[in-house]
Amino acid sequence: MGRGKIEIKRIENSSNRQVTFSKRRSGIIKKAKEITVLCDAQVSLVIFASSGRMHEYCSPSTTVVDLLDKYQKQSGKRLWDAKHENLSNEIDRIKKENESMQIELRHLKGQDISSLPHKELMAIEEVLDTGLAAVRKKQMEFHSMLEQNEKILDEEFKHLQFVLTQQQQEMAMEENAMEMENAYHQQRVRDYNSQVPFAFRVQPIQPNLQERM
Repeated sequence: MGRGKIEIKRIENSSNRQVTFSKRRSGIIKKAKEITVLCDAQVSLVIFASSGRMHEYCSPSTTVVDLLDKYQKQSGKRLWDAKHENLSNEIDRIKKENESMQIELRHLKGQDISSLPHKELMAIEEVLDTGLAAVRKKQMEFHSMLEQNEKILDEEFKHLQFVLTQQQQEMAMEENAMEMENAYHQQRVRDYNSQVPFAFRVQPIQPNLQERM
């Protein structure tokens, strides 16, 4: 007894609908892979579920962008507007510039230069000489700045030494003056004591101490 024909209409039950989508999606992708291998065809498949999730497959020998470009050329339909086309061209230009800069950087490092012609080798040598001269100039400026800073620090050190020496001399002079003043005062006291009569000299507070002695 054969299988009954399924009516093609929207499945109302969400669980059944999801199961059917999963099975048929896997079947379509499987068929796309088979036709790619068996017939050497280029296939690109994009599926969006009702939830918005995307599923895709593309033959290993091509890319989705290449297939879309082929479709655009053969169908005559424009898939890209001018804005997106300009943006795509700008991206391609930046990629090429980046690749060119990477190659140039490898050449400047001395890599992959064995196959370069003499003219390009001369240009690389000129670039390296210019860069080396700039580095040397920067190095000289750095050394000059260091020497200038050392000179400034040396002058400041000498100035601080001079100020410190002056302060030490002033302190020494003040100490000498104080010592001279104290010596002068003590001499005046001795002179005064030698001139004052004995009776007027200061006597001990406890005279009995003299008798005990």
